[in-house]
This record gives sequence, structure tokens and C-alpha cells, in this order.
Amino acid sequence: MAKVVKIKTRYVCQDCGGVSPKWQGKCPDCGAWNKYVEEREPVGRSAERPTLFGDTDKVSRISDVDISNDQRLLTQIGEFDRVLGGGVVQGSVVLVGGDPGIGKSTLMLQALQRLGTSISPVLYVSGEESSRQMRLRADRLKVVSDDLFLLCETNLDAIFDQVEHLKPNALVLDSIQTIFLPNVESAPGSISQVRECAARVIQMAKTSGVPVFLVGHVTKEGTISGPKALEHIVDTVLYFEGERHQSYRILRAVKNRFGSTNEIGIFEMQDSGLIEVHNPSELFLSERPENVSGSVVVCSLEGTRPLLVELQALVTPANYGTPQRVVNGLDSRRVALLLAVLEKRASMHLGTQDVFVSVAGGVRLDEPSVDLGAAVAIASSLRDVSVKQRDVVIGEVGLGGEIRRVNHVERRIREAEKLGFTRCVVCARNTKGLPESARMEIIGVQGIYEALEALEIVG
Repeated sequence: MAKVVKIKTRYVCQDCGGVSPKWQGKCPDCGAWNKYVEEREPVGRSAERPTLFGDTDKVSRISDVDISNDQRLLTQIGEFDRVLGGGVVQGSVVLVGGDPGIGKSTLMLQALQRLGTSISPVLYVSGEESSRQMRLRADRLKVVSDDLFLLCETNLDAIFDQVEHLKPNALVLDSIQTIFLPNVESAPGSISQVRECAARVIQMAKTSGVPVFLVGHVTKEGTISGPKALEHIVDTVLYFEGERHQSYRILRAVKNRFGSTNEIGIFEMQDSGLIEVHNPSELFLSERPENVSGSVVVCSLEGTRPLLVELQALVTPANYGTPQRVVNGLDSRRVALLLAVLEKRASMHLGTQDVFVSVAGGVRLDEPSVDLGAAVAIASSLRDVSVKQRDVVIGEVGLGGEIRRVNHVERRIREAEKLGFTRCVVCARNTKGLPESARMEIIGVQGIYEALEALEIVG
């Protein structure tokens, strides 16, 4: 007599993976509305999942683990290798997310083609485009190569059959939301499909040592679509950022088990694909206007790279009852804090003013060292007094209006000096031990009002 398999019905949140026995309008775990989807899962399945690391499940001393043959694989794209921590680790799983049309597939195709020159063959699996569309893109990017193989398929079992036949040394799945397993009773892109497919891909990567790149979509909130658990189980998570109407793109690591999460890679999108930007500071400052109030140059340290960027602020009287606060490229809550500090510690009345703050070039800055620059830009626009063209501002602002020290200030000053800046305003405690410079004047300040006086904005 045939064995009856019971079918269990459940509802799963497509944002956080929360499970409920009945449908709910609002997820109690993440607060998302209308995200519960019905899924059916066989109960008591007897199929055993293979171990993640194959036969290496025995206890051993960590000193006995052999890593003599492990080496990073270079994609020959310096900005990409920097963000990865020096190259691709064998057997690693890298998740690349970004807005539609930002250039994820372009970057993966270029990186895979260059990897193929040293570790042929490599395989690009596309679940969104046909082979003809992929060939047209490859011709435009000039990456057509006999070492690069293409497969247009969404069934993961069929993909693994081709991987077993070809035995590629690197693999790209574009995108993970389109891949499905036939034995999972849910639609491609659902929480169950993404989790199960990702687990199978990771198991294959760890046992074979093949590095795998997963391309992921992002939601309206800017996070990778599907389960957040996907970010926890992969080795590296990269976000591809930038404005679609601008040519510059930022590749940022938010998780990296094999390197720093502070590194960024900067690219410029051109007709022939993504081009590395080797001197981003000079590029971001090339269009800075002269003698315009509200424009300040700051120096942010992104990983090991000091980056000089222009901050712009515009302060105008509010025409409506509630003043506007519009921020682009900075944390809006941090800007609100700086406005309160200027009100309290510098006697600047901003309660009736519209305030707009933006980072030129489409870069997003999260480091506290740009606090002083943002405050100076706001004060400069309010007073309609321009900051000198060759001044750079570095410092964190506390709630008491004090200027706090920042790390690696010497490296930041060297970068500013190299680009022709002649004066730098920093925390007074950062000036101790700095070598004397013949071209750069270092001004140490202790409070926000003192900084504004040094820059001749108030007095």
C-alpha cells in the first residue's frame, strides 16, 4: 500500500521568514504588511540532506588544517579585488545586491571573463535573460571568450547537472530569486525557494571549492529581497550603489568573512562597461563650484582609502508651516542632531528654515568624521558666507558642541595635501604628534563655534 504523505499548510513572511499557522495582515516579527504567503510542505520527509562540508566532519586540531594550497583568485579588477579583501577565496559564496539596472550583471560578466583567463572554464548562469540577450551584452562589453560558458536555466537540479559535466572553476547565478527547486512547493523567489536553493548552492561550493557569486534583487527599502537569513549564511555580502542618472557606482562590503567591511570600490559606467576609478577624490571634486556658500570639502576614510568629497547644504526660509529637512548621502537623523547642536551651541536659528543637505557625486558617507563638514556647510549657507576653496574640514561633533578626534588623521591630511588643499580644520587633540607640513596649515579647534570662527563664517 502506498505511503500517504501528510501535507502541512503554513504561512511564511516573505520579508523576514516568520512562520504562522494562519494568515496575518501584519507580520509580528518585522512589522511588514501583506507579506504572508501560503506554502505547503511535506511532513516527515525521509530524504537526508548531505553534510555541508562533505567528509570533513571529523574533529581535528586547528593547527593540523592544511591551507598550503589555498590562495585567492584575482579578478584583475583592482577595485573589485580590494572590496573582496584581496581576491576571491576558493569555495566562498558572494552575494551581490543592488537596484535594477545599476550594473550588477555587467560587473559579474566582466569579473567572470577575467577570472576565466586564469582558471578556465567559468560558468555564467542567467535566469532572467536569453542566450541571445547575453551574447549581445557580451559583445558590447567585449568579453566574448572561449573560456566563458553560458547557461540560461532556472531549475537548480538542471544547473547542477551542467556544473557536474563542465566542472567550472567559478560560477555566477543571476539571480538567486529566479532559481527554483522542483521539490519545493512554492514559487521562485519565495522565502522557502531562496533558502533551499541557497543552502544547496553553499553545500556545493564548500565541497567542491568552487567560488560562487549570487546576484540578488533589492527591495524598495534598499535591502536584498527575500530572506535576511540569506545574508547570514553567505560568506560575503556586497551592495552596488549609485544614482541611475549618474555614471559613478560604489561597490560596498557590508559583510566579509575574509576581509574588511570598510572597503569600497568605485567605478564609472560607460558604454563599454564598468571602468575602475583610481583617483576618486579628484573625480568627485572636479565639478565643485567656486565661491559658493554651503559648499565644504570633507575627508572620509573608507577602509584604507581616504576619500575627499564635497558636501553641499542649502538653507532657505520655510514657505510653509513645517520646515523641510531633505538629506541625500548622509544619515538624516545625524543631520537633525547637527541642526540641534547649531541651534544650542552656535546660536543659529534654524527652526524656521528649510534645510537641504547632499553629498556630491552620489556617494553615501556613514563615518562620523564628516559631522563637522556638514555643520559647517549648513552654517555657511545660513550666513551666506563661502568657505575658502582650499580648506578641508575633518571632525566628529558631540552633543555638547565639542569637536572629537578621528582616526588616521595623518593619512587624511596627506591625501588633502596631495590634491592641493592648503588648510585643514581638525580636532585640537588630533594635532598632537602630527609632522609639520610646509604646504598645509593645520588648525586645531575644540568646539563648533571655534571651528566656525576659524573658517570665518561667524565672528
